[in-house]
Amino acid sequence: MRTPKKRRLYLVLLGSLCFGAAVALTLAAFSSTLTYFLSPRQVEAQSPPVGQSFRLGGIVEAGSVHTTVAGETPTTHFDITDGRAAVPVSFTGVLPDLFREGQGVVAIGAMAPDRTFAADEVLAKHGAAYMPKDVEEELRKSGKWNPKYGPPPSAASWNDLPVKAGS
Repeated sequence: MRTPKKRRLYLVLLGSLCFGAAVALTLAAFSSTLTYFLSPRQVEAQSPPVGQSFRLGGIVEAGSVHTTVAGETPTTHFDITDGRAAVPVSFTGVLPDLFREGQGVVAIGAMAPDRTFAADEVLAKHGAAYMPKDVEEELRKSGKWNPKYGPPPSAASWNDLPVKAGS
């Protein structure tokens, strides 16, 4: 025969089991929609698998923006750099009004088989304040760029520039 004490114990165990299942389902749903952020240097070092969605952040490299139009849909190719590495990006659609060379951007997409980043969405905002902290820190660590002095030179020319002391 079940006593009130045993019924409470079963009720608490059943409640704990339901709560644990709810937490497990929530965590599983969260991890399947999680989008990682990588800088161009991290993309170069880690080589993310083709098709894995992530965010790529940095600065649009000067001289790298080229747009073609097929039908009525524009496709823009550009490079995103963090001062140490650059990743080629392809985006089909209309870019934000604030998108331009030397500006901070975050692109959401995945690596294509040809090792270019196929962006589904491009976010841009005036100034480096929009850039994620770790991308801005990478740019400052290189000692060759400070956002208050304007847009960065192309990543290809940075190796030839002198490093400023105290940057």
